[in-house]
Amino acid sequence: MSLTAPPKIKLKGRRSMALARIRSIASRIAQAVLLLLAVIIFNFVLIHLAPGDPATVIAGESGGTTPEQLESIREAYGLNDPLLVQLWHYLVKIAHFDLGYSFYFGQDVTALIGERLYPTVLLAGTGMLAGLVLGTLLGVVAAIKPKGLLSYVVTVIALVGFAAPVFWTSVLLLLALSITLPIFPVQGMNSIIVSPHTLPQMWDTVMHLVLPATALALIYVALYSRTARTSMLEVLDSDYIRTAWAKGLGGKVVIFKHALRNAVLPVVTLFGLHVGALLSSVVLIEVVFNWPGLGSLLLESILRRDTPVILGILLASSVLVIIANLVTDVAYRIIDPRIAISGGQQ
Repeated sequence: MSLTAPPKIKLKGRRSMALARIRSIASRIAQAVLLLLAVIIFNFVLIHLAPGDPATVIAGESGGTTPEQLESIREAYGLNDPLLVQLWHYLVKIAHFDLGYSFYFGQDVTALIGERLYPTVLLAGTGMLAGLVLGTLLGVVAAIKPKGLLSYVVTVIALVGFAAPVFWTSVLLLLALSITLPIFPVQGMNSIIVSPHTLPQMWDTVMHLVLPATALALIYVALYSRTARTSMLEVLDSDYIRTAWAKGLGGKVVIFKHALRNAVLPVVTLFGLHVGALLSSVVLIEVVFNWPGLGSLLLESILRRDTPVILGILLASSVLVIIANLVTDVAYRIIDPRIAISGGQQ
């Protein structure tokens, strides 16, 4: 007697699971939108409650600070309106994808952020992915021989990486490989003498990227190597891994097919969580290497009290964090199908 379910029942089950997953995705998107709205309101209120008067900064850049000029500037920029009125006007602009106009730079905030977004994404993406891959690989290799030399080296790397401030590491790399040994460029993203949109420019960008990306990657190599090592040791001590060894499976099959799939789950979780803290490290690295990204723009805007630019950068970083969390959740479900099944049944 066959115990196989009829095709209609199978099809119905697949449809119900698909609908459940669609509802789960829609729910997460709705939560992300509400979270983004809360972040926008919080950032706006926090910035506007900070001490100081943006009108003074604007008037100073214009060359005068008479009371009449200050009052005229406040009226022109709506700074005399109540906070809730200013917040409402800001939310309406956001709904129309209008981030406002920069007080200091004198241009549209959306265009300004668009110009600086690519360098930051290039730096952050290269540094984080390099740290993720190299750190995970070191941790897995160190876990295979937990009492070997590489395991102790990984532990030392993790301790040094945690203890060393990112600006200190950046300065050391700059002094060692740009000044003492002039291998890499000192600062910037491109040399002035290189023609744009050419292969030499691409190579020039890579050479400028090496040091700042290395400074960023060292942070994550330290973290992910230690996390991957600890997780891999725990997985290798599991019953199903011992069963795989007992069946006579090869070492590569056991390590990379059975153990690694579960061992990388904590690493993926940390990767998603650290996207939120990425901007703080990127700001310091971009300032040290004079990298023309959002980090250096944010610092300059804070010093100039350029409120529209500050709010725009915080909004852009919030969107990137929310997207990264959604991508992490999807990656989690791909790596571990049990999570996808349980999520679809909720």
